[in-house]
Amino acid sequence: MSDAAELIGALRARGWTLGVAESLTGGAVAAEIVSVPGASAALWGAVVAYATPVKHTVLGVDADLLARHGPVHAEVAVQMADGIRRVVAVDGRAADVGISTTGIAGPDSPDGQPVGTVHVGVVTPRERISRLHVFAGTRAEVRQQATDAAIALALETVRE
Repeated sequence: MSDAAELIGALRARGWTLGVAESLTGGAVAAEIVSVPGASAALWGAVVAYATPVKHTVLGVDADLLARHGPVHAEVAVQMADGIRRVVAVDGRAADVGISTTGIAGPDSPDGQPVGTVHVGVVTPRERISRLHVFAGTRAEVRQQATDAAIALALETVRE
């Protein structure tokens, strides 16, 4: 069973719902989750906030944080994950879990951080977590590793 299928199962077992906010993965996390039959029982929606200003205007990431540190930062990932919970709210109820990805897939780095630097964020009713990764490989390989890491961290967090 894939991590995405296990994540949907774990969310359904808890009665929890999910929102996904993505930057460098460009919708790949949501697509992987949607590929699981029955995903609609847990996934409420997703946003690709590729441009830095969209992270602020749509997801509510603090503008000063973005100005000081740029979009590839641990707290940006956490704020994206928290923000998506509100963005996909249904009937005034925020999603229980938010997942986010932000990072540099390459081929170049706009801010001097190494290509492959990725922050994955997960926010649940119990915790707010960000995990830093530095992946190697092509742009496509970095994006795939980031997608896998996001789903794995969400699964780890939801299972606890």
